[in-house]
Amino acid sequence: MADFRCTVCNYIFHEETDGEFDSLPDDWRCPVCNAPRTAFVRVSATLEEGDRTVSEVFISQLAAWGVKYVFGIPGTSTLGLVDALRRNDEIRYIQVRHEAAAAFMASSYGKLTGQPAVCMAVAGPGASNLITGLLDAALDRAPVLAVTGQVETYRIGTGASQEIDQHSLFESFSVYNMTLVSPEEAAEIAREAVKHAILERGVSHVDVPRDVQTMECTAPVKPLRGMMAEAAVTPPRNRLRAAADLINRAERPVVIAGFGALEAADSVVELAERIGAAIVSTFRGKGIVDNDHPLYMGCHGSLGSAAAAHAVRKSDLLLVIGSSFSDLTQIPPGRTLQVDLDPMMVSRRHPVEQGLTGRSSLIVPELVSMVEKKERESYLAELGELRDEWLGLLESEADPSLRPTRPQYIISVLNRELDDDAIITLDVGENGWWFGRNFQMKSTQRLLFSGYLGSMGFGLPAAIAAQFEFPDRQVVCISGDGGFSMVMAEFLTAVKYGLPVRVFIMNNRNLAMIMQEQRVEGFPVWQTELQDCDFAGFAENCGGRGLRVDDPGELEESVREALGTDGPVLVDIETDPRRFI
Repeated sequence: MADFRCTVCNYIFHEETDGEFDSLPDDWRCPVCNAPRTAFVRVSATLEEGDRTVSEVFISQLAAWGVKYVFGIPGTSTLGLVDALRRNDEIRYIQVRHEAAAAFMASSYGKLTGQPAVCMAVAGPGASNLITGLLDAALDRAPVLAVTGQVETYRIGTGASQEIDQHSLFESFSVYNMTLVSPEEAAEIAREAVKHAILERGVSHVDVPRDVQTMECTAPVKPLRGMMAEAAVTPPRNRLRAAADLINRAERPVVIAGFGALEAADSVVELAERIGAAIVSTFRGKGIVDNDHPLYMGCHGSLGSAAAAHAVRKSDLLLVIGSSFSDLTQIPPGRTLQVDLDPMMVSRRHPVEQGLTGRSSLIVPELVSMVEKKERESYLAELGELRDEWLGLLESEADPSLRPTRPQYIISVLNRELDDDAIITLDVGENGWWFGRNFQMKSTQRLLFSGYLGSMGFGLPAAIAAQFEFPDRQVVCISGDGGFSMVMAEFLTAVKYGLPVRVFIMNNRNLAMIMQEQRVEGFPVWQTELQDCDFAGFAENCGGRGLRVDDPGELEESVREALGTDGPVLVDIETDPRRFI
């Protein structure tokens, strides 16, 4: 028997009393927050008792609360923790090549599942190498647990080798930051770290001195059930009624779906269809709605479509669901109804007419039941023309005859060939710009990228973490040569574990986005050219598969070959940052 946690509201499904979880129908919903069955993760484990070390109790407690992965590199100040992981059958330790990649993996896992993973590093340089990936998690509100070794307690403050003030290093961005110094607190600190990461959607950090790791510990490991409050937040009925009345008075409504609308994806479409509204997404919300839905106008903002921009500009009511109003999304001021779990996000940039705080999985279905059904033939016809014009432009740009291979054509081929349930990870750079603008996602696909931090090097580690969790799904990384080269050693990690990660590199031998920014801002183009690398040969030397595409006529066949390859594969696609059409 096991327990399963809803990653939306923290409701616990207890198999001993509620029945077998795997036998539930696919359309079963969480009885507390209405989240789908896929939002649940297994959390319970066999609870062992007896004389053990601090490290063994700490790791067992993490396992009991559903932690499945630790990404890291063994080192002197984590030997006790690493040995406890060796002894534990519930958590898998994944050896990486750089601690920054370990943190990116944990961050992407938190974004993908809503459940924390661990990134582990030694004291000093290992700990400092985690920071970029952890800041990515902190800014994108992903639950992550960072565990660092530390010098022995009697050496702290003496200037020992690899000793730094790690508490201060992590303090500015952590929701929980603690040094474990007493054996009696090992299990409790582990529980608090996971609890804070989940409930506050952020980074928890625990520092464990080397000598404490091997001390004897008798602290009991406790299951999750009964130790975390359910969080099913919804506004009062009169506020929902006022919001529905506002929607009913609108003539040109537009629904803007952000990442926070993911838990209510089906209801968002149902609401838009009922009131005759255009659907626009943020970049991070891309894929919440099938991009081929006739009401979907594309992303809004700097990576957006002309159709989305027009619909938003001409709207008389914006229904903004789960969006943080990023400066890149560029949601303008205007008559707005906003739905968000975090009250600090409501009216973040502009005043709103109605602000509803709570779970979109609860609020949006309520609005669907309250609003009037609208027939807007002329408005929908106008939207259809905008959408067709935009899609026609994208199709005309994807010209397979132009050399070198154009980014638009690369994206169009991937759009046709990727599985409908593929997990797609993006690196930061021009490759992400073209994907956001041109790729037409399915609601069954998932997209992972570094949002607010915008860090290069995210794509490959994220793909590796996703493939571990979903071994039977197609996982694809789309990267530029600049971003990939920052973390290319992690291709060896994919090879070591036999992960069928597919990496597609848009190789323009340039930091192309920076080059364009230099031109736009009137600076001379300087120091953006990159030394070319035989990435396909590199992949082969690592023990994976490497393909090179120099001619657009070779692209489709190479993509199909890569997607059909059993094991890690890299496709190095020559393109040119100076030629776009």
